[in-house]
Amino acid sequence: MNSVDLLTDAFTRVQEAVHSAVEGVSRTDLHARLDDGANTIAWLVWHLTRIQDDHVSDAAGIEQVWFTHDWASRFDLPFAKEATGYGHSSADIAAVRVGSVELLSGYYDDVHEQTLRFLRGLDGRALNRVVDESWSPPVTLGVRLISVISDDLQHAGQAAFVRGVLERR
Repeated sequence: MNSVDLLTDAFTRVQEAVHSAVEGVSRTDLHARLDDGANTIAWLVWHLTRIQDDHVSDAAGIEQVWFTHDWASRFDLPFAKEATGYGHSSADIAAVRVGSVELLSGYYDDVHEQTLRFLRGLDGRALNRVVDESWSPPVTLGVRLISVISDDLQHAGQAAFVRGVLERR
């Protein structure tokens, strides 16, 4: 197994976790909050997908599928189209209302496919390329991809937790 195979496997595990967290969830449960300040399943999955789309597209030097495949219009959220959820307030989280599980998983799957296309074009040496000099030390492609995987898995796990709590009520 090489580094690209390893990253592909990791991103595929994210996809599996996302689908497991949302498949069969009612629209009501997508937007339910465990308390007034809690994240919803819809926000968690939208946010993790936006971060993956934003970060991988930036590293690849390509446009986000959020824009190129018109997901921004399909979601029709009440804030800047460039928003990823980073720094969102409780009110912003509540404003992420989606029409269906299929919308969430469709966007994630589209981002996942773009991520895999990017990974297929890499070799191990590419992972050392600096993609963000605003940090000290500068962030390499390998570090950025691991960061996205880590963040995505945490949020997918949080969505699964929320789902589990809601199903036990």
